[in-house]
Amino acid sequence: MKPTDFAGYLTSFFSEYLPGERNLSANTISAYRYTFRLLLVFCRDVCGIPPEKLTIKLLDDKIIIRFLDWIQSERGCAIVTRNQRLAAIHTFFRYVQTREPAHLLTCQQILQIPFKKHQRAVIQHLTPEQTRVLLATPDAGTKFGRRDMTLLSVLYDTGARVQELCDLCVKDIRLDEPPIVTLTGKGRKIRHVPLMVNTVALLRSYMTENKLLQNGNPDIPMFYNQRRAKLTRGGVNHILQKYAKIAAAQCPGIPLTLTAHVIRHSKAMHMYQSGVNLVYIRDILGHVDIATTDIYARADTESKRKALENAYPDMVPTPLPEWNRDEGLLAFLNGF
Repeated sequence: MKPTDFAGYLTSFFSEYLPGERNLSANTISAYRYTFRLLLVFCRDVCGIPPEKLTIKLLDDKIIIRFLDWIQSERGCAIVTRNQRLAAIHTFFRYVQTREPAHLLTCQQILQIPFKKHQRAVIQHLTPEQTRVLLATPDAGTKFGRRDMTLLSVLYDTGARVQELCDLCVKDIRLDEPPIVTLTGKGRKIRHVPLMVNTVALLRSYMTENKLLQNGNPDIPMFYNQRRAKLTRGGVNHILQKYAKIAAAQCPGIPLTLTAHVIRHSKAMHMYQSGVNLVYIRDILGHVDIATTDIYARADTESKRKALENAYPDMVPTPLPEWNRDEGLLAFLNGF
């Protein structure tokens, strides 16, 4: 059977364009791949079009809209996820239209499919006290407890994404002055984040105990499991939720489904509330645009409240006395 044009474009899209021309990370390519796996399943099971017969001509904007509605209604995906799937599809059809002008109309009709508007969720973050309790939760008397304490401290101190933490190697840690950690973020962008004194002490102790300083192999993963393999995203999230349950018993309000991104948000909010410039926060978090970092300024309602109080502290009158405690008023009412 002769391969369809869709099969040819999709193969070159994943094997050449995304990793070669776009230089996207493995995680981003994996997310794109999952989108098209779902699209193939939808076309086969719902539209009755087997993958070997799927062509660019058949994939019009109507099928794509039906697919997006299907993943939202049948699979229970949120609007954010729907928009992420649509973004992957848009990227593919932008690629196709530059390779084959005959498909230009089909591609542009699909590119005109809009993203759904949705209400942005409130940034979830921990208070400084909640963070302090969480970071102190691991048992420093055990080897894995010391590993987890170091891991949580590095995660908070650097504001790293979960994959950035998983990818950390020995060569990425500098303990000499000035101590820094090198993180490789989205799009393989590299940034250098300074480390605080306590985090440096934990790292030095952890690396000495596990002979990471003397090993001679700079590519050894910084945090690994019992099989000496680097921790996965699922492994890090499991560790976070394990200690979140313990810490929540001491400090209410810590979410039991704690994720690395909540820790990242917490670091950013704490820096902003301490007066750190948004430009510095942007650089530490690895944001491309400061507009992304600006969400922390918008979310910091406590700082806004304090600013209003400091501006006009006596503008609003003091509360009136409760009427049932006003003797004069009660005597007046009893006189009727």
